[in-house]
Amino acid sequence: MLAAGCASAALLIAAPGSAVAQAFPQRPITLVAPFAPGGSVDITARLISDAWGKALGQTVVVENRAGASGNIGMAAVARAQPDGYTLAINTMSLAINPSLFKDMPFDTLKDLRSVGTVATSQHVLTVTNSLPVNNVAELLAYVRARPANELSFGSAGTGSTFHMAAELFKTVSKTQIMHVPYKGGGPAMLDTISGQVQMSFPVLSAAKPQVDGGKLKALGVTGKTRSPLLPEVPTIAESGLPGYEFNTWFVVSAPAGTPPAVLDTLNAKLAQALRTPEMAQRLQREGFEAWISTPSQTDEMVAREMTRWAGVIKDAGITPN
Repeated sequence: MLAAGCASAALLIAAPGSAVAQAFPQRPITLVAPFAPGGSVDITARLISDAWGKALGQTVVVENRAGASGNIGMAAVARAQPDGYTLAINTMSLAINPSLFKDMPFDTLKDLRSVGTVATSQHVLTVTNSLPVNNVAELLAYVRARPANELSFGSAGTGSTFHMAAELFKTVSKTQIMHVPYKGGGPAMLDTISGQVQMSFPVLSAAKPQVDGGKLKALGVTGKTRSPLLPEVPTIAESGLPGYEFNTWFVVSAPAGTPPAVLDTLNAKLAQALRTPEMAQRLQREGFEAWISTPSQTDEMVAREMTRWAGVIKDAGITPN
């Protein structure tokens, strides 16, 4: 009898569809946003947490752990128990930071596994109202008629998506524009409005109120198509710089070693939440577009983006910190 009981227990443990595997999640899940409250990562985390939690049958709690361009929060998640209960949401800094920091506290490809993508968002090329240009072609002519780095652009900090959107613009257009990093996107926009810097590339949701209020001129959105939030603003590509395209993306990551069945559950429920009409509307109001992919597809995308941005950073001569 004892032997039979042990054999039955072993079968239960080994069974691929066992109750143990199906029980996840049994308690609340922590979703670390590795940036300060109010930024695009924090906004995205709070947009999805409620619907994702309902799909999972557990609460998803957003926790901000800011610092070091997202590295502090991401390192904490990389070291967390790989059980699916501690996750992180991040943007392109996940792929950019390995080329910007000499001493990374974690290895993006070895220490993390993707749960899936969440959304993408465009940025907007904005210029101060006093600059005598009204489209991208006029801006490029204005920049090229002046000494290198006479004009400047503000960013939310070195390595931020604001910064990378501008560096890609410089690379594609073969222009030299001085980078002025700020501690956040808000200060960069304020100094663009005042004319301390001539241009910036804020995320769409942040740019719209300033453009609608007449405080900034929007010359172009960074994506492949126009945005319904600013339908009158052309893409940068159609307005004078063919070949330019930039979209911020957001992904959810888990510690390496998280069981594939747990990743699949998290991914399926995240996709379920993103597919609801209510979630699509909420994302669109903030300038985001839902993006659904599998864990393996997301891992491959992050690896490709790391290679891409390593090239942009090298070409731009940006020195690692």
